Amino acid sequence: MTDTTHSDTISGVEITLDNVVKRYPGQKAPAVDSLSLTIPAGEVVMFVGPSGCGKTTSLKMINRLIEPTSGTIRIDGEDIRGKGADELRRSIGYVIQGGSLFPHMSVAKNIAIVPRMLGWSKGRIAERVDELLDLVGLDPERYRDRYPRELSGGQQQRVGVARGLAADPPVILMDEPFGAVDPITRQRLQDELLSIQRELRKTIVMVTHDIDEAVKLGDRVLILAEQARVAQYDTPETILAAPANDFVDDFVGSGSGLKQLSLTRVSAIELSIRTTARVGEESADVVARAEQAGDASVVILDDRNRPVAWRFLRQLRRSSQVQPGDRESLITLDHRATLNDALDTMLTSSHGGALVCGDRDQYLGIIDFDSVTEHMRAVEKHAAEVVGSSATQPTGYAPTGEGTP
Repeated sequence: MTDTTHSDTISGVEITLDNVVKRYPGQKAPAVDSLSLTIPAGEVVMFVGPSGCGKTTSLKMINRLIEPTSGTIRIDGEDIRGKGADELRRSIGYVIQGGSLFPHMSVAKNIAIVPRMLGWSKGRIAERVDELLDLVGLDPERYRDRYPRELSGGQQQRVGVARGLAADPPVILMDEPFGAVDPITRQRLQDELLSIQRELRKTIVMVTHDIDEAVKLGDRVLILAEQARVAQYDTPETILAAPANDFVDDFVGSGSGLKQLSLTRVSAIELSIRTTARVGEESADVVARAEQAGDASVVILDDRNRPVAWRFLRQLRRSSQVQPGDRESLITLDHRATLNDALDTMLTSSHGGALVCGDRDQYLGIIDFDSVTEHMRAVEKHAAEVVGSSATQPTGYAPTGEGTP
């Protein structure tokens, strides 16, 4: 359910799987049985399903970490068996849970692994490392020389994403990348990925066990049953509104209507505009502006229009000039975050709202409880009207979908 306002340039390529089978010796049934689908260029496709259904096996066959028994996988029309496995993997980004960083290497050296293998110059590598650290929200000056042990779990995962993007591959594979972090960090990493994808438009294939994550991040969602049989492959909106069969209905859960409501984007809500200030401004002037506007707090922005602090007026009065803040410790929301994310963030805030940012963390405005509840009431009212009108329609409609487990 990623943003529809993409960059004009698609840097990803199409992936097709045609009757792909994986059999392991000594096992009667195949782990993956005749999987066929097309993953469009520049889209995020989420593989989701119960444990043991073959979703990770299917993902790993794309970069030949697991060799298919039969069938064909093509990337940009080229059969993946047409090149060596190592050469193939250098052209595909791969991100796994925890970042999987080499502990004896600095952040910069971890990110630079594939570009070094490809023979990039030192200058080009250094420039790419700094560019990617900035892209994933880490200050290059502060982090390039640190080691994994000096990073939080969320920071390690950001470096893992940067490493997956290092050689600018058209395809990124992600295996439960955000599964080992706390809920707030996970939400921020998901938002970061949405922001990066808006800018780069790679082809991203991600495995998750979480249907909410699949619906939030995916342009399309592939729900797999046992032996990687396709239960449904469609947009999140269609899957939630019209599950293809009982298996999908059970997997998505009885609250699919509620999911549609709670997975509404922050971008659908009208943001409120509060007083802002720049680091270094005279505090007295800022306080006067805020009091005139009726605001009890001020959003502090840096020279790139990114929020670095959100301070009450009493805090501003303590110094003659507006002081800088720690941008990385400030909790913000991407404008493509969900209302679930927004509510979680607001509950941890002393301001009764949350800061909303767009591309490259640029400040857009504030979302608060009143605007969220007003929107939810409007959606509930509309849903009730739709249900009421459908009750007068003829019965017998049955949604169709792809595959039956």
